[in-house]
Amino acid sequence: MLASAVATVKSGSLLAAETKQLAAAGDTNKERAYWANLLYKMSNPVISNLANATLVKNMPVEKSPTYDTRSINVTYLEAVGRTLAGVAPWLALPDDNTPEGAMRKRLRERTLQGIANAVDPKSPDYLNFRTDYQPIVDGAYFAQSFLRAPKALWEPLDNTTKQRVVTELKALRTRKPFNNNWVIFGAIAEAFLLSVGEQHDEQRLNNGVQKIREWYKGDGWYGDGPLMAFDYYNSFVMHPMLVDTLFVMKEKGLTKDEEYATALKRMQRYCIEQERMISPEGTFPPIGRSITYRTGALQALAQIAWMDKLPTGLKPAQVRSALTAVMKNMYSFQGIFDKNDWLQLGFCGHQPEVADYYTSTGSLYMATLGFLPLGLPATHEFWTAPAEAWTAKKAWSGQAFAKDYHVEY
Repeated sequence: MLASAVATVKSGSLLAAETKQLAAAGDTNKERAYWANLLYKMSNPVISNLANATLVKNMPVEKSPTYDTRSINVTYLEAVGRTLAGVAPWLALPDDNTPEGAMRKRLRERTLQGIANAVDPKSPDYLNFRTDYQPIVDGAYFAQSFLRAPKALWEPLDNTTKQRVVTELKALRTRKPFNNNWVIFGAIAEAFLLSVGEQHDEQRLNNGVQKIREWYKGDGWYGDGPLMAFDYYNSFVMHPMLVDTLFVMKEKGLTKDEEYATALKRMQRYCIEQERMISPEGTFPPIGRSITYRTGALQALAQIAWMDKLPTGLKPAQVRSALTAVMKNMYSFQGIFDKNDWLQLGFCGHQPEVADYYTSTGSLYMATLGFLPLGLPATHEFWTAPAEAWTAKKAWSGQAFAKDYHVEY
């Protein structure tokens, strides 16, 4: 039964009133229903409160014990930008008469109203794009959500809201990104503006792309600035945003097809490595900064699956099985969500001590980025193929598995 699959997530009130209908409907695709329920649980408090102009009023704000001097009000844009970037592919699916479709439609409608509130200067939830440096980051995720779902999230907006979004994103130009992964945040915001026919900042766009390319270290890894960092920022930021930015530039004739193809191949190589890092039990190493972003650490693998560009040797079913195992392990812990389903600081559970100095409640919604394959229709092989062991599970159980070699592109 679907109810038993969902019940493996023991954190509070996962089966809120609006999601119970999935269990009642007896959906045959238990894994997809589990993903959809979990993403809805995670994103709905942010999106529904933003739609009601009560996000600032109702979102609990928890800071890292070592939180720095930045203004805490940046946390609201963090929550919104990151959530929208994660749910965008799912919301882009066409309406249907399934229980999942009804839930998705409600969330999309609330998202459109929420976007209008986010950029309305008269709204209690008018978000901060104008001060501090942090909005460079989360304005980028906000822009990326429109690139991921233009017909669902951008085109339906009224002209006033569209112009307000453009104005807020252009306001980010008053601050220069730091010389690390931040350069691609500046670039992707400009790529979105370019995609909708707005004048873009050519230097900001090109600098972000050029710097990331310069910092390529080989075998699918970019440096975070000139130096290598062994963490998940290649997945949180560099690969997904570089590929998305280059796609727009390619479509507009601002870069060669080969540049996009190379970035995509490097991302595919990195995803082979990511899949191999998922243990036989369905866990991944808690390495590096920002580990409180939880399943956001697997965004690169999730995005390649959603793009239907998995490299040879990675089958959709093994990726789905691996990601599902990770989710069930991670989100089975008490304390990840509070009693009202807001995310709390931590990795597996409520662990404020592992939060970095820039982390607050809004930061945690990077977790939604691991759910991008929900943007594939339920009829896609990713969802319909029988479960399959992933690489580490095969290797550690004596099964045949693919050899691995470094690449030189």
